[in-house]
Amino acid sequence: MFYSIRHITRFRYSAPVHESVMELRMQPRSETGQTLRNFQISTNPRAQLYAYTDHFGNAVYHFNVLRQHSELRLEAISVVEVKDQEPLPAATDALEWQRYNSFNLTGEHYDLLEESDFAKSSAELKRFMLAHNLEAPRGDPLTALKQLNSVIYEAFEYEAGVTQVHSPIAQALDAGRGVCQDFAHIMIATARHWGVPARYVSGYLYHRRQDKDRSSPDATHAWMEAYLPSLGWVGFDPTNNIVVADRHVRVAVGRDYADVPPTRGTFKGDVESELGVAVRVEPTSAPVRHEEFLRVSKPMTAPNKPAQTQAQSYYQQQQQQQQ
Repeated sequence: MFYSIRHITRFRYSAPVHESVMELRMQPRSETGQTLRNFQISTNPRAQLYAYTDHFGNAVYHFNVLRQHSELRLEAISVVEVKDQEPLPAATDALEWQRYNSFNLTGEHYDLLEESDFAKSSAELKRFMLAHNLEAPRGDPLTALKQLNSVIYEAFEYEAGVTQVHSPIAQALDAGRGVCQDFAHIMIATARHWGVPARYVSGYLYHRRQDKDRSSPDATHAWMEAYLPSLGWVGFDPTNNIVVADRHVRVAVGRDYADVPPTRGTFKGDVESELGVAVRVEPTSAPVRHEEFLRVSKPMTAPNKPAQTQAQSYYQQQQQQQQ
């Protein structure tokens, strides 16, 4: 299956800003089962793009806009081939838990057993695990993770706006609702508690009407991957209660959202800002529509007044919550 992906991000400011510094993680990965066939990024105002690969293997682009501007628009267009995957077995064998040892795990896996900023233990998480009999996994690792995927899906309502991009998982746990970013973090934290290496995946999901996905079709998506020694990395999407397959397009992986935001940056100027985001994922045989379809995901809010002068002050650019 080939997908055409168009991802637009627009920052608007209430008055001209003097400088924008931006870092992007929008380029889909090329790895087993997924091949990037084409990728391009454009910015308005135009800027010179620089690129590097971070220690997770994600492609990172960065640039500066040094002249005054009242709007910054970023457009990333990708063509990705996703191959059909072999179906997972119904379960792993009884020895799978014993394979979590130094013979099968590397430093990367041990790093992904540690708590991270957004995926860590808390009183709220412990209460959730106790209420749903998740203190210890039941059955083999694959069976336990499938069950956890379903428990999170059933336990939480999907609702945008209840949490924000930097909300801790305690907020979604208390509210009983959230978005894919929250559900992925809850599942990662639980899997790590069980001793299963787990990582956060940022990307896109192709929505079909018959699938009735809960996640938003016009935003980036997030899920988690757990390491099973006999199978490798296996993806689980607790937002939609599915095992990751050929509708998911992987862009970046990390310990949690803090490692993989699609955009991260600062701007210089004491102004209000607005973030608009639009995503289209379509089979390449379908026409790619080019009308304006941005949805304002974060309206303008006044920044806190800094101690520096206006000419010296920098503010964080608003980030995209994954939905």
